[in-house]
Amino acid sequence: MKTAKLNLANWERRWGLIFIAPWLAGFAIFYLGPMIASFLFSFMNFNLIKPEESGFIGLKNWSRAFVDDPQVLASIGRILQYTAISLPISFGFALVVAILLNNRMLLGTRLFRVLFYLPTMVPLVATVLIWNGVLNEHVGWINLSIKAVTGLKVTGVEGIRWLASTRLIYVSYTMIGLWGLGNTILIFLAGLQGIPTELYEASFIDGASGWQRLWAITIPMMTPVLFYNLITGIVGLMQYFLIPFVINQGSGFPEGMTNFPMVYFYRQSFSYFNMGYGAVIAWLIFALGLFFTLILFGTSNRWVFYAGGKD
Repeated sequence: MKTAKLNLANWERRWGLIFIAPWLAGFAIFYLGPMIASFLFSFMNFNLIKPEESGFIGLKNWSRAFVDDPQVLASIGRILQYTAISLPISFGFALVVAILLNNRMLLGTRLFRVLFYLPTMVPLVATVLIWNGVLNEHVGWINLSIKAVTGLKVTGVEGIRWLASTRLIYVSYTMIGLWGLGNTILIFLAGLQGIPTELYEASFIDGASGWQRLWAITIPMMTPVLFYNLITGIVGLMQYFLIPFVINQGSGFPEGMTNFPMVYFYRQSFSYFNMGYGAVIAWLIFALGLFFTLILFGTSNRWVFYAGGKD
């Protein structure tokens, strides 16, 4: 009997490996291999224009990043500052919209769900170009709307320069990001619909108000979804690149405020063709995302509630 069970386990293990072999091969070729290569490049003076002059230089690239190049730490500080502004606003907006879309009293629920998700179908480059016009200080409809309502002179050179002001640039980028929150809203909505209705019915019988139900039932039951979206949001922000690159071609305008780590990595790797130094910056971005992910996993047992409890 034990021999039959052992043979069955071996058979299942063998077929399991066969079925996941394509994924393992793809991971090794397209992820693990490039990661190992980039780590090796970080110890080399590797230039795409002159690959024949490449050579091992030890820790010079790492020393340059931590000691000799202040732009690296400055770019990390900028992305942390932008994350502190953008993440709470984006999460709050997505959660509020999801709660409203989950309300049975809302008329045209399906239409609103489609409308909020529809912008995610627009290519991101096209979205950035659209918002570049919307936020234009001369003819952007936001400034024109403010002028029409308040009568203030907010257009032209003396107007609100959303994309050229160091005080407003992160707010402007956050506004652009709100346009594409359809996936986050959809995930929040799925989490809300997974909350047992019995909890709400029992709280209603006990006389709990809407705010009490929100803080005592909705938020605690949504913590696994919040946890997932928080990790993906932070990792995505650590790789924030396309919007500042399309708007300012990676120049860091205004005053270097948009010179984020991924933008600086692109400039070093594909503008200056210094792949060795670019690999160091890429690994720093990876380490930064890993650091916050480990913190979230390490603290998740204190604030993430799973209905089924721990195994």
